[in-house]
Amino acid sequence: MGKKLLAAGQLAEALQHYHSAVDGDPNNYLTYFRRATVFLAMGKSKSALPDLTKVIELKPDFTAARIQRANVLLKQGKLDDAEKDFKSVIERGPNDEALSQLNAIAELRRDISEAYMYFEHGQLPTAVDILGRVIEKCPWDPSLHETRAECYIQMGEYYKAISDIRPTTSLRSDNRPAFYKMSDLYYKLGEAEESLIQIRECLKLDPDDKQCQPHYKKVKKLVKQINAAQEAKVNGQYDECLNKAKQFMKTEPNEEFYQLKGQGYLCHCNAKGGHIQEALRICNRLLNKNPENVEALMDRAEAYLASEKWEEAINDFQKALNMEEGNRRAQEGLNKAQKLLKQSQKKDYYKILGVKRTARKKEILKAYRKLAAKWHPDKYDGDDKAKAEKMFIDIAAAKEVLTDPEKRQKFDNGEDPLDPEQQQHGGGGPFWHEGFNPFGGGGFKFKFNFN
Repeated sequence: MGKKLLAAGQLAEALQHYHSAVDGDPNNYLTYFRRATVFLAMGKSKSALPDLTKVIELKPDFTAARIQRANVLLKQGKLDDAEKDFKSVIERGPNDEALSQLNAIAELRRDISEAYMYFEHGQLPTAVDILGRVIEKCPWDPSLHETRAECYIQMGEYYKAISDIRPTTSLRSDNRPAFYKMSDLYYKLGEAEESLIQIRECLKLDPDDKQCQPHYKKVKKLVKQINAAQEAKVNGQYDECLNKAKQFMKTEPNEEFYQLKGQGYLCHCNAKGGHIQEALRICNRLLNKNPENVEALMDRAEAYLASEKWEEAINDFQKALNMEEGNRRAQEGLNKAQKLLKQSQKKDYYKILGVKRTARKKEILKAYRKLAAKWHPDKYDGDDKAKAEKMFIDIAAAKEVLTDPEKRQKFDNGEDPLDPEQQQHGGGGPFWHEGFNPFGGGGFKFKFNFN
């Protein structure tokens, strides 16, 4: 029954069967051997060893059990114990597998000795290469993984170090230092969320661990602040985004990754929040460190748009698009910047009223009233009435566009809502086609309303 379950891959059921069989007949060496086989199939070599030892106690001449135990000991890096078992097998008669493994053990000892020598002398790549060969033969030896991980750490290859540390959490019982080390490495890599996961594993083993507990508090606080900054950014709460970014930069002032991440938020949220000069200053700093930072390029481009530096914006959006072909934000930004450049060579309603692109409706109306009073044809004192008429038309048009949210949005996107050529597909037209005429129906003889 147990054999059938094992052959079918039903390991848990097979194990339960052999547990019952051992309880029913504790002196049957084959039952222990088969249970050990199930344990090994499940990757539980530590549990298999006592069963193999019991088999050898009950039947010392059972060669298969001794070879099996020797192979487990070899994989665990217990070379002396494995060697004894293989020699014991050969003493009972010729055995090719045992002889081959004895030769392998001799070679492993030489390799291990060399690896540690190179490690101690700082020749880390060579040590890593040799340890790789040894670990293939002894994959369950935690000390080998730990040594190679230390090599990787000193080489700055943290992800590879983590890959070596991870198996030691099961190869050593209560391995809190391994969870702490992985958490610390993830933290240095800027993966605070993953760092938090690993440090929680440490605290599951001991909630009061003196190394893990303070690290947990720090990482938890940082993750909360980063998430708050991200949430504010996504929700368009740019002042809140700036505050939260500054908070987590203060929480972790020493790790460059979090400083750069914080600057990324400051670059973006200043640009979106209208703090243009500050955005340009921080975005420039980011791009000086990493010219291929696509997000910073696009954020700086948007700051350039707000500064009416169309060509600079086009340049940044184009660079971003060259680095990430198909980036939707970069493509849309490039299209907008090109439209605005073209528009700037025509009529600019903001310039007509003398207001910034970030001006609010109240500022726009104030500027309109002032200019309308100056250029109203009935009130104009100058000689060039034609100029006054043209200026007044432009001022009225600017007010019409910039106080209408929909028309202003079109204009901000590089489209003139009063240009019949641009509106021919959208059904729009000049403002006087929409029923608005700054001169009414009878020349200039109308009462001007400043409201």
